[in-house]
Amino acid sequence: MAIPEVGIDELESHLAAGARLFDVRETDEYVDGHVPGAVHVALSTVPDNVDRFRGDGPLLLICRSGARSLRACEFLEQHGIDTINVAGGTLAWVTAGLPVTTGISPS
Repeated sequence: MAIPEVGIDELESHLAAGARLFDVRETDEYVDGHVPGAVHVALSTVPDNVDRFRGDGPLLLICRSGARSLRACEFLEQHGIDTINVAGGTLAWVTAGLPVTTGISPS
């Protein structure tokens, strides 16, 4: 099963259009800095939170570099949820000089 991917530039467009973004990194990584508006659901808890990912519109998943989010995408696709992986992840976002939010965001 091929999971669609977008880069950071495309992520910005998706977010501007109202797409949902979930960050599957560990809590300490998320707190240290994440894409503004990203909802935190650690990869290890994805199986217990499948219903949180259901909804309308594009669903994008991000992690540090794209590997963990790809695993989450594959899992969610098996549960009938269409996903898009963010290639390059938060590391690419930060490297591009884009803004980050620190701390825990309400989910």
